[in-house]
Amino acid sequence: MLEKFFKLSDNGTDLKTEIVAGITTFMTMAYILAVNPSIMAAAGMDQGAVFTATALSALIGTLLMAVFANYPFALAPGMGLNAYFAYTVVLGMGYSWQVALTAVFVEGLIFIVLSLTNVREAIFNAIPKNLKAAVSVGIGLFIAFIGLQNAKIVIGGSTLLQLFSVENYNAVNNVQASFQNAGITVLLAVIGIIITGILVIQNIKGNILWGILITWVLGIVCQFTGLYVPDPKLGFYGLLPDFSSGLSIPSLAPVFAKLDFSSILSLNFIVVIFAFLFVDMFDTIGTLIGVSSKADMLDEEGKLPRIKGALFADSIATTVGAVLGASTTTTFVESASGVSEGGRTGLTAVTTAILFGLSLFLSPIFLAIPSFATAPALVVVGFYMLTNVVNIDFDDMAEAIPCYICMIAMPFFYSISEGISMGVISYVALHLITGRGKEKKISILMYILAVLFILKYLFL
Repeated sequence: MLEKFFKLSDNGTDLKTEIVAGITTFMTMAYILAVNPSIMAAAGMDQGAVFTATALSALIGTLLMAVFANYPFALAPGMGLNAYFAYTVVLGMGYSWQVALTAVFVEGLIFIVLSLTNVREAIFNAIPKNLKAAVSVGIGLFIAFIGLQNAKIVIGGSTLLQLFSVENYNAVNNVQASFQNAGITVLLAVIGIIITGILVIQNIKGNILWGILITWVLGIVCQFTGLYVPDPKLGFYGLLPDFSSGLSIPSLAPVFAKLDFSSILSLNFIVVIFAFLFVDMFDTIGTLIGVSSKADMLDEEGKLPRIKGALFADSIATTVGAVLGASTTTTFVESASGVSEGGRTGLTAVTTAILFGLSLFLSPIFLAIPSFATAPALVVVGFYMLTNVVNIDFDDMAEAIPCYICMIAMPFFYSISEGISMGVISYVALHLITGRGKEKKISILMYILAVLFILKYLFL
């Protein structure tokens, strides 16, 4: 039955590979279950209710991806979009979180229309092949950067970024951490990267997942031996699951269906919707391009088969998530970790979705996985995606330079969508100015996108 529905053999995979890939994807994105509620709580939302909404949104969205597109991509409330929701729309612009949820809901409805009318699919197909490869590489650099930050190997400083040291960490964060909390976790993350790298070199099945688990276990050993001393005030928590509150699921009632349409006709509200729409659209398209390129899912023309189903799943997930009480639900770039483990079908997504469902009951276990254990996975996945750079034609400078701009913009601007914006603008501008536009047969949609991106920077 699974073979018939997911077409495992046709996609060169098997049951075990898909399950391991699904577990790996979940492990690398389980942090959203802890991070999203804390961010949304800043907007005045009930933290327990948001946890439940986050898990349910991820469960539903990821299942929709499996059913509509049979792809190994997982969805959840997106990072960046949740911060925009809480800190810009609610705290900055003064809207209630109920109005912000309504903006997400309306954005989802617009996305459904765009997906059904092939607009999003057309945008995906309009992006040139070289630029698609660059998106994949840029996402790899971005993921690795996130991993280094999560592990605190890279921290802020007088030079904008700097290598970790306890002294620098304390100065940047104005705290009094020590080697036994901040220092040992960074060391464990570095060891985790080395261990995962060894497992990759030895071609051990499930190497990324094993890397996460081994690093976590090493942390637990350090806690038992006193090398790691938890300090919740500084954000360093115990590494053992805490079942003191039992297995109850936090009520969804405080945030469920709390939509407020009272401000829907105001100009600022329209701007908020557009901001959600823009970031979500190009984050999703960028993720689909990057991850599918790495998995060799694109056809000879650089198109992704069944993309309409993938985009439709994403848009419905956003709409349903808003009703549940979650910020914009989007396709997660961490899906690349499961793809790197060999995940190729919706069975990977189903496995991830099931784990999000279980997380409702076993949240203490999943929330106990520390960021220093998942960070090595992100760094190694970044390496996997970086290898796509060989598919860029560096002999053609008109192609190579926009690709270069796209690649470096993603980590430097900390945004997939900004990387795509810069890539598209520079691609069109360089081809137009040098007279290469007609020769390369750039689509009209690419010109339209470039103009829209420029207008965005001018007026938003």
